Amino acid sequence: MLSVMKGIATRGNSICFGKFALQALEPAWITSRQIEAGRRAITRYARRGGKLWIRIFPDKPITMRPAETRMGSGKGSPEYWVSVVKPGRILYEISGVPEIVARAAMRIAAYKMPIRTQFITATLGQKINKENSI
Repeated sequence: MLSVMKGIATRGNSICFGKFALQALEPAWITSRQIEAGRRAITRYARRGGKLWIRIFPDKPITMRPAETRMGSGKGSPEYWVSVVKPGRILYEISGVPEIVARAAMRIAAYKMPIRTQFITATLGQKINKENSI
């Protein structure tokens, strides 16, 4: 039985590298294909300007049994990989482009995601705190 994803993201929920970010608002499994589709959409819209960080990684294998297979004979082979995302998790970060370009690129990437997302901007205090903690 699948477990229910509860709670909000306690790690990876703040902007660390870029100036603008795409943040998840719902819990979901995001596949490696969806992550790659979002990455391609952002880089194509930004025309290779700026820098993009992907803050999630698909590290959970999802196994499936072949169709019409009898019971037994072990667990199925891994079919695809997913990243477990909770609300508040940062999916992508971008910097080096104007806010209008970043907002439009993130909107295109958001259409590729199976969840609701929001565009956020790094505050000045957030950046200063990150620099002082190093």
